[in-house]
Formats: sequence, C-alpha cells, structure tokens
Amino acid sequence: MSKVNKDKHLVVISIDALVCEDLEYAKTLPNFKYLIENGAMIERVKSIYPTVTHPVHASIMTGCPAGETSVVSNLLYDETNPNKRMPWFNFIDQVKAETIFHVAKKNGLSTCATTWPLTCNGSDVIDYLVPNCFGEYFEGFDNPVDAFKNVGAQESILDIIDEGIKKYGYKEVYPDIDRFQIYCLCEIIKRYKPNISFTHPAMVDNERHHTGVFSDKVNDAIKEMDYLLGEIIKALKEAEIFDKTDIVFLSDHGQINITRVISPNVYLVRNNYITLDEEGNITDYIAYCKSAGCSAQVYLNKKYNNKYYNEVYELLKNMAYEGIYGFDSVYTIDEVKEKYGLYGDFSFVLETDGYTTFGEYLKMPAVRNYDFSDYRYGKATHGYLPEKGPQPTFVGCGPSFKNGYSIKECSMLDHASTFAQIFGFEFKNGKGKAAKDILK
Repeated sequence: MSKVNKDKHLVVISIDALVCEDLEYAKTLPNFKYLIENGAMIERVKSIYPTVTHPVHASIMTGCPAGETSVVSNLLYDETNPNKRMPWFNFIDQVKAETIFHVAKKNGLSTCATTWPLTCNGSDVIDYLVPNCFGEYFEGFDNPVDAFKNVGAQESILDIIDEGIKKYGYKEVYPDIDRFQIYCLCEIIKRYKPNISFTHPAMVDNERHHTGVFSDKVNDAIKEMDYLLGEIIKALKEAEIFDKTDIVFLSDHGQINITRVISPNVYLVRNNYITLDEEGNITDYIAYCKSAGCSAQVYLNKKYNNKYYNEVYELLKNMAYEGIYGFDSVYTIDEVKEKYGLYGDFSFVLETDGYTTFGEYLKMPAVRNYDFSDYRYGKATHGYLPEKGPQPTFVGCGPSFKNGYSIKECSMLDHASTFAQIFGFEFKNGKGKAAKDILK
C-alpha cells in the first residue's frame, strides 16, 4: 500500500433516494452533466437490508451490513414498551463498527460531516461537525446553535452554523434544510479545506414519499440538487482545491410506490399475542411487529424464553401464504443473517408484497391510507429487500476517477473501501472491496 496522500480531497454527497433512472433527467442539468460526463459511474448499487436511511448510511461509513453495525432500523426499539415512539439511531457510538472517519483520523486526514446520519457526538473523529439534529434536539435551548454544540459541533464552526440558521433556518423544511447543510459545508471547505467531507441532502427522498417514485416534484428536487452541486463546486474553486478534489454523488436506496398501510400488530392483538388495556395500551405481549417501512422486524418478548417461537412463526407463515396481510415472505433471523448480514434482537422479518408498507398501530382498522406524518407511510417508501425497485447509483469525478467509464453494479459495502483507496490507506474491517475498476 502506498503512502497516505494528504494533499487530496474528497467530497461525498449522499442524495437520499436518488436512483439510476434519475440520471437521464439529471444529465440535462449543468452540474450533474459535468460530473457524469467527466467521471466514472456505477450504474446500480446493491443496498443493504433493510433499505432505510440510517442503516444504509452506517454501512456506507463502515463497509459492514446492518447486523454488524447494530443499526438495524431507523428507530430504536424498547422491549419494555414496544409501542413507544422511540428516537432515531443517530449517534456515532451507536455504530458498532469502525467508520471511515475513525480510519481517516488514524491516517492523519482531516474530516468534515454536515448533517450526515449517525455522526452526533462524533467530534473526536470528525474535525468539523455539523450534527444531524432532529427537532427534539432543540428542546430546552433558546439558541438553536447551542443544540448543535450540545451534540458535537465545534466552537470553530459555530459562527458558520449561526449564519446558516439565519439564512435558511434549522427545521426540516425543504429545500431550506438542504441549503443550510450545503452552506455550512461550503463555508467549512473555504475556511479549512478538509480532506474528506460528507453531506446528505434529502429533498429527493422527501418528494418521493409525498408524490410517488417518479413525478414532476421529484424532478424539481433533482434540479435543486444540481444547484447545490454547483454551490459545492464554486466553494472548491474558491478554496483553490477543485483540481485536487474528487466529488462523489451517491444514494442510499430507491423507493417503490405503495397503495396501503397495514399493521400486522392488529392481527397479533386479535390472536392474543399482544394484550391491551381499555385505553389501548400494551399490558403484555408475546410478539410485536416493528415497521421498517416495506419490511418489518418481529420481536418476541424475552421473558417468555422463546416459548412461543414456533407458534408465532406458523401464524406469520400462514398469513404470508394467504396473501392478504401485506407480506408475502417471512424470514427467520438465521436466513436474513446468512443472505444479508442482518441480525439483532428480533426473531423474524416480514417482507412486503410489493405494494404495502407496514404500520405499528394496535387497533382496527388494520388497513389504512397514506399518512405523510411518517416516512414509512407515504405514497412511496422503502425498507424492502435490496434487489427490489429502482436502484441507487454512484458517480465519482475528479483526479482519482476514470473519465467516461462505467460499470454495471457493485455493493453498498464497497464504498468505504473505495474512499480509502483514493487516499492510499486500507479499510480492513469492512466487508466490501474497493471498486478499483472506476479508479485510475
């Protein structure tokens, strides 16, 4: 392995839910067109299971599947109160595998992340951190800048965050929240010139949830992404590092259109595997189904020591066979661990029939319409097996990438090793391998 190249720079833009089919329109826009025509492409990237944002971004950071990162869903699970609304996995110490930030730090490279998932409290390995702050993080703070500082933002960039908030706000409103994070990224680039920078605009994902997989609104969001790419390019040129920088835009998952929301928990209640009080709260449970969008993870209550494992498994298999409950497959944890590297405290995984997403409500009706208050219940969503639906993509442009070169596919687990290869260090703990065919 050659010496680590500290004179290089890499900017990774994860455009949430961008898919290969979007590139036809993207190529009509100036900045996408430049990067695609002057770079190398991996047309379709096989994601991990489940195909939801925070588990996938943990895998991009580590090169490991969800079982090894322990980020098995967007949301945490409380076995003592399974129906409780839980926070998202979002702190770097929740990722139980070494990240690209850790390895870069060991190799003497400077790093930056602006609203990248699972980086909160990561300031020991991320030199310039604008944490991915959810709404509840701001509770109790009169000044939102203090909320960012509370979960890891350094003093050296608080003025940048403050100015970004003044320009665009800090709430999850599009396109403002994406413009906020890209503004912060650009100012950090101009001031500090970090070797590795990661950012995560999500407007494309948001529009797909609200309007379907392909729509005029989605194209408007892609156009907004082109504007943001242009802002990054301008910042790199102003910092006089554009010619030494590799720019990568990639995505985490696609989406599929859905027609209904079904909660398997309603049927678990009906079959006495969940017990409710008069107000509809859980008093006891044997099995509980936790939604990951178009898949769901079924947890068995540990106090019963798997006494009901076979019963629940037979019930779920019969429901899948009937074909009316929203899922057509039931996988054991051993099956998904072997094939997808997915494992955790759950016992079974339910996979969508292709047009159903899963809820967690406990009372009838079991079948409901769209609910835009949650990403899992919109007109389109994700979380299904990685083979399904439109696939995420990857484009790299800059001194490390071949010009005009394309390969058909790779694994999401390859990304961390590919980034390490650019700088000349190894990423030993990941399960992927560097996509050397697209590199010079």
